[in-house]
Amino acid sequence: MPSKISITFVCNYFRYMSYYTTEITSDEIISDNVIHQRLLFPYIKCQELVSGNLLEVGCGFGRGVETMKAYCNHYTGIDKLENLIEALQKKHPEADFKSMNIPPFHGIPDNSFDTVVTFQVIEHIKKDGDFLKEIKRVLKPGGKMILTTPQKEFTLSRNPWHVREYNVEEMKAVVNKYFDKADFKGVAGNEKVMAYHEENRRSVQKIMKWDIFNLQYNLPAWMLRKPYDILNRRNRQKLLTQDNKAVQDITYNDFYLSDNPSESLDHFVIGYK
Repeated sequence: MPSKISITFVCNYFRYMSYYTTEITSDEIISDNVIHQRLLFPYIKCQELVSGNLLEVGCGFGRGVETMKAYCNHYTGIDKLENLIEALQKKHPEADFKSMNIPPFHGIPDNSFDTVVTFQVIEHIKKDGDFLKEIKRVLKPGGKMILTTPQKEFTLSRNPWHVREYNVEEMKAVVNKYFDKADFKGVAGNEKVMAYHEENRRSVQKIMKWDIFNLQYNLPAWMLRKPYDILNRRNRQKLLTQDNKAVQDITYNDFYLSDNPSESLDHFVIGYK
């Protein structure tokens, strides 16, 4: 007879497949809450940073338009998922949405936007230099880019959906190549967040001990994506089962902008044109 935990996991897993991968978190799935709040924090923080015409590169399921449209003159979002873009355009006719594979930013003129935000995207881009060059191109003089991406030193395992991740020096090197001025900060968490992160680390290490041939680094990424998603989903569900209250109680207020990116979960970069 299957256990209640295994039934819950299976139901949540197949429900979650409509969100494509564990790279995309949902506020509808309790076990996603900590990661969801971590990814929500930059959007809330940016409400005080954005202005004018805003472009979001990698708009996903619309977190950006819902949290930032009231704080800019006009919102434009781009993403590669055409069906998603069509749905967002119907839901938010006051904004503009474009479907494209990037870089380049097809059809977007030079000097078009006062602010460009791009959260958890650059790690997926093969030509990261071209990506940053395009962001700078479409920014108006005096405009700013706000970018987040995982801080490599806090990554718990290889993520086969990422082309690369950056430590602090690597992040500074690639951004400074295209932006003459930039502030390098980080998305950090309080004690509750870091306790969850540590428990997550221990749990992932238990899984990784079975990888005696170091397959996570020796196999091509496409072969690892499905098992990564399944194990990641199961691990989040396990952490929820172990401490349901801790997982549910964390909100975006438990994260903060740090001046020390080397001790942060994510990079938070502001580049100025």
